[in-house]
Amino acid sequence: MIWRGVLLACLLSGCASLPPAPAVRPPQPESASFALNGRISVSHQGARHSAGLRWTHTAQSDEVLLLAPLGQTAARVYRDAQNATLDDGDKHYQAGDAETLMQQALGWYLPLGGLHHWVLGMPTSGSSAQIERDDNGQIAALHQDGWEVRYLRYAGTRPDSLPTRLQLSRDGLQMLLLIDEWELP
Repeated sequence: MIWRGVLLACLLSGCASLPPAPAVRPPQPESASFALNGRISVSHQGARHSAGLRWTHTAQSDEVLLLAPLGQTAARVYRDAQNATLDDGDKHYQAGDAETLMQQALGWYLPLGGLHHWVLGMPTSGSSAQIERDDNGQIAALHQDGWEVRYLRYAGTRPDSLPTRLQLSRDGLQMLLLIDEWELP
């Protein structure tokens, strides 16, 4: 009988999982591919929108899925070096870049050109940035290309921990980005 209890305890302890390690910035963030799952809330011109978010980024392309409350895709934005497309239900839009396309179709846009750097907790290269750091050496606020990015929470306390809560502001547009899950290669 005691043997069964020990065996059962060993089996159950094998099923227990350790909490995931905090997500840290990849060693080569400029060319890093990633995917993230989360939520976005947008406030613009008195209107508020919120959606689930699935973003897959590679050096060559971005795919952003805006998800309805039950997980259905409400809109899909795809960007590569040639053009950008947005599918919103039965409507299909196309433009030279994702920002222009989203502005035309949704009335607001995600700044994909800089956002893939900002979500990794770093400024974009090629333009100046003002950076405020906290006591851990993490970015607390970043001002770049007309955007203010506030880092409200990180996955851990290390300086290279990835952000999990960001607030972006520009010209009356406010976005709150909550990252629930990082997927790094």
